Amino acid sequence: MNAILVGAAGEKAACNYLKKNKYKILDKNYRKPFGEIDLIARRGETVSFIEVKTRRSTEFGLPCEAVTYAKRRRLIRTAYAYIEETGLDANYSFDVIEAFHEDGKIKSVRHIQNAFGVE
Repeated sequence: MNAILVGAAGEKAACNYLKKNKYKILDKNYRKPFGEIDLIARRGETVSFIEVKTRRSTEFGLPCEAVTYAKRRRLIRTAYAYIEETGLDANYSFDVIEAFHEDGKIKSVRHIQNAFGVE
């Protein structure tokens, strides 16, 4: 299975996890020229801007460790664009969902709420 299919499987698993945990998916793959947000979801009064990272192993570190400073800055900038575009008036968080892929399927999902903040 190639990297694009592994990533798509991770995003699908992340959506299923969020729905099971009473989140409403507001948007998927929200794009602007300067960045992309994999998932935007709401639970209660909080909107979560979520980066999904899927890995086949931890040989090069945990999936969340791939969310670099530069990636966080792009996510924040893109989230601000979404907030402005939609007129969103809510609390928000920046989360990471790690999906672990093995033997052709997602074996586990880990949701890291408030993984980072606005510096």
